[in-house]
Amino acid sequence: MNQIDFTQAAKQVQPQLYSHALHFTRDEDDAKDLLQETLIKGIRFCHRFDNGTNLKGWLYVIMKNTFYNSVIKSKRRSEVISDEDLESPNLILSSTKNASEGKFAIEDINKALEALRPGHRIAFQRYFEGYKYEEIAGELNIPLGTVKTYIFQARSELKKYLKMYR
Repeated sequence: MNQIDFTQAAKQVQPQLYSHALHFTRDEDDAKDLLQETLIKGIRFCHRFDNGTNLKGWLYVIMKNTFYNSVIKSKRRSEVISDEDLESPNLILSSTKNASEGKFAIEDINKALEALRPGHRIAFQRYFEGYKYEEIAGELNIPLGTVKTYIFQARSELKKYLKMYR
């Protein structure tokens, strides 16, 4: 199916898709954004659509996947502490330390980060902030393998520098 035919067919199912988007997002503006993103992806991949099949169903699957991927992505970025950190036996010990010990630890962590080579530090910080390897590679304009190496080397250096806190 070409893009013109696809666009005309998609216009007919757009109101139904909007109601599904509204059901997913529970917000009118977010629903409009989700619908728009779904239709853009549909147009981009219309050559994969088989004529005679259910267009509304095909676009619904695209919408559902787009919504779930965006939820997972935003959840990853908003997570600061992982579940493993919350279950750690070290959590009880760390909660009993006084503020001055924590201040010294923060200072040591900052010193350790500053001791890293700039490329390694930036890549590690972005990874720690929740960015994916591919996003870091794009931002720093370096190959994906280099990003992974930088992060691995930064971890190794930080472990050496901060071994007293194990």
